[in-house]
Amino acid sequence: MQMSMRITGTTRVFYILGDPVAQVRAPEVYNRLFESHGVDAVLVPLKLPAAALPGFLEHGMRAQNVGGFWATIPHKSQLAELLQPTDPVAAIAGAVNAVKRHPDGRLEAALFDGIGFVKGLDHFGIDVAGRRVLVVGAGGGGHAVAAAIAQRGPSRLAVFNRTRERAQALVSRLQPLAGDAAVVADTADPASFDLVVNCTSQGLKPGDALPFDPSRVDTGAAVVDIIMTREPTPLLQACRARGLKAQAGFEMLVQQVPEYLRFFGFDAIAQSLQSNLDVVRAMLYPK
Repeated sequence: MQMSMRITGTTRVFYILGDPVAQVRAPEVYNRLFESHGVDAVLVPLKLPAAALPGFLEHGMRAQNVGGFWATIPHKSQLAELLQPTDPVAAIAGAVNAVKRHPDGRLEAALFDGIGFVKGLDHFGIDVAGRRVLVVGAGGGGHAVAAAIAQRGPSRLAVFNRTRERAQALVSRLQPLAGDAAVVADTADPASFDLVVNCTSQGLKPGDALPFDPSRVDTGAAVVDIIMTREPTPLLQACRARGLKAQAGFEMLVQQVPEYLRFFGFDAIAQSLQSNLDVVRAMLYPK
């Protein structure tokens, strides 16, 4: 579909910051949504080096027609340090992927990776409350996923990382939300868990070792791999071959779209999309 967006002096401007930024899909998705819903706004990519971020916040965000920005690598953790988000998931993850400019110039930061993930679980019919969950990998993705799961009341939330100290650090940050349910896992053995989440990059490259043994996943358990590929990862293929419920991580990106829109004040678009996100799935992951 050819874009025919009309930009005028009244257009509200948003950015997506990254370095690199050529790979981002947000402009084509949100600009199409703005156009189709008659919203006078535009999302523009900015290739911004990490060293320039503090100056951009200080000076670039003073423009009164700027509504805010999306953020991707390498800015997410630095934004959390600079803006100190109050959202508990963002605080635990130490990351931010959206910043809103209020009319008085105040900047509000948020992270939607976690809520996107748990809304994806809802979409797939995977319950968390009262269940035993294993998160494999305590990097940035693992922090956001584990924090969001902690808010759903699991009976056990175990975190495994090849560097045990990193897993322990995440568990310590989770305890205000999950209490004694948050523990460090000694191994990545998925046996006895109801939900197992791969938050490592294993499976991204051909020949990668699997993050855990699929044959050890309990019958009836669910597996989610947050690697963002349209094709099933080797882990998902092995789990599906056993008849397990095994889902890809791209749904967490889809489910974030209404959250971003609501955060930036586009409640009507968010509401219309939330009941059926097929249009977003088609834009992000065309078949």
